[in-house]
Amino acid sequence: MNKLVVGNLLHRPLRTFISVFAIAIEVVMILCIVAIMVGQVNGARNSTAGIGADIVVQPANSSFLTGISGAPVPAKIAQVLGKLAHVAVASPTIINLTTGSTVETIWGIDYQSFNALRPFTFVEGTPFQGPNDVIVDDYYAKSDKGHRVGDLIPVINGHEFRICGIVEHGKGGRKFLPIRTLGALMGNPDNATLFYLKSDNPENQELIRKEILSTPGLGDYQVRTVAEQLNMLTPEHLPAFTIALNVVISIAVIIGFLVIFQSMYTAVMERTREIGVLKSLGASKGYIVNVVLRETALISICGIALGMLMTGLIKTWMSYRFPTLPFIVTADWWFRGTLIAFVGGILGAIYPALKAASKDPIDALAYE
Repeated sequence: MNKLVVGNLLHRPLRTFISVFAIAIEVVMILCIVAIMVGQVNGARNSTAGIGADIVVQPANSSFLTGISGAPVPAKIAQVLGKLAHVAVASPTIINLTTGSTVETIWGIDYQSFNALRPFTFVEGTPFQGPNDVIVDDYYAKSDKGHRVGDLIPVINGHEFRICGIVEHGKGGRKFLPIRTLGALMGNPDNATLFYLKSDNPENQELIRKEILSTPGLGDYQVRTVAEQLNMLTPEHLPAFTIALNVVISIAVIIGFLVIFQSMYTAVMERTREIGVLKSLGASKGYIVNVVLRETALISICGIALGMLMTGLIKTWMSYRFPTLPFIVTADWWFRGTLIAFVGGILGAIYPALKAASKDPIDALAYE
């Protein structure tokens, strides 16, 4: 039977290749969309964890998606927070989402306090030397044609800043400006988006939360531990994230289903006489169905393998061309992508297989 299956596929090489390529495209669509979307979430989680803070303090009604919250509160609140018992460091921070040529978040930091949370590791250069300096991470420095200390780069609203230092990635953002500089560009030179706190002992985090909420003027603030913040940075907590992911996967499955359906249906119609010969020789309906489904399974396996190879090549190209864009395919999504493509292909072949099995051998032998 295996020789028959392979012979049938090689008899129409172009159609077989198109079917294999369609399954590959389905796999690539699923894995690449997941890699980018989930990669962004995982990248945000890892960067938040790398800041070194224990507690995040935000004003009431602000979103946990920090880049869209603006700078609504006075930065001097950090002085009040820093005087609370068990608070070792309080750092005011602006996180501003920009949508220029690319979508990115620009961080405004008070260098001394932000560095005290967890020190920057400099690859090259120094901290801010003036209000028009910017610190970038090593991923950004490798992007485009590469950036060096001393280069001028556009950061926000067309304003150019001098790269004063390049640091290792994983400490919040990719571009850091002095907090007053970024605040001035946003029209709020003395404000902040949120405050990162470091406790004197992790066991005192709940005491710090109670102290903040009991401080006059801060009673309605949101106080979360970084662990709680990280738990919210999941696809389930992001607006429409799961819906968008499911829509893309559904489109990919429909494409694979229709291509396999058309390919196998056409193959069945073209081999009507051959099916009649098999049935006249005693082949059962189950045997005919088995032949068609084996052909589909082989096409799907080849398509899945090609899709994984293409995804790997895309990942390599993305890491070279867009090093700042997280592209992460987890092991479970490799398995899910494989399963979705394989099951979609088999479902697309069921009707053609049943149609082939139901053909009358006499009519099939008389078919021209």
